[in-house]
Amino acid sequence: QVQLVESGGGSVQAGGSLRLSCAASGIAFSNVNVINWYRQAPGKQREWVAGFRSGDRTNYVDSVKGRFTISRDNAKNTVYLQMNSLKPEDTAVYYCNAIAWSEYWGQGTQVTVSS
Repeated sequence: QVQLVESGGGSVQAGGSLRLSCAASGIAFSNVNVINWYRQAPGKQREWVAGFRSGDRTNYVDSVKGRFTISRDNAKNTVYLQMNSLKPEDTAVYYCNAIAWSEYWGQGTQVTVSS
C-alpha cells in the first residue's frame, strides 16, 4: 500500500521560511519520474506548485519561482519543498503527489503566512 505523508507545515510571518517534507512508503521515489507539490487555498481550486519531471528536471509555477525549491533524497525516500520569502498568498494546504503506475496523494499539511 502506497502512502505519502507530508509534514513541516505551520504558521510563519511574511518573509519567513518553511521546509515541507513528503515521505513515501510502498513506493520508491527513485523509480518515480513525476512528483509534484500542489496547494489549495480556502475557496480556491487546487493549484500545481512545483514538480520533478523525468528524473531531476524541475518546474515551478511562476508565482513561486525564485522562492521555492523542490528537492529529493532518494536514500530517505523523501521529497522536500523549501519555501523562502513566504507571502500571505502562499497560505494553503500543501499536498504531495506522485504518478507511477497510479496516482497518489498525501493528506496535506497546512501552511499559514501572516502579514
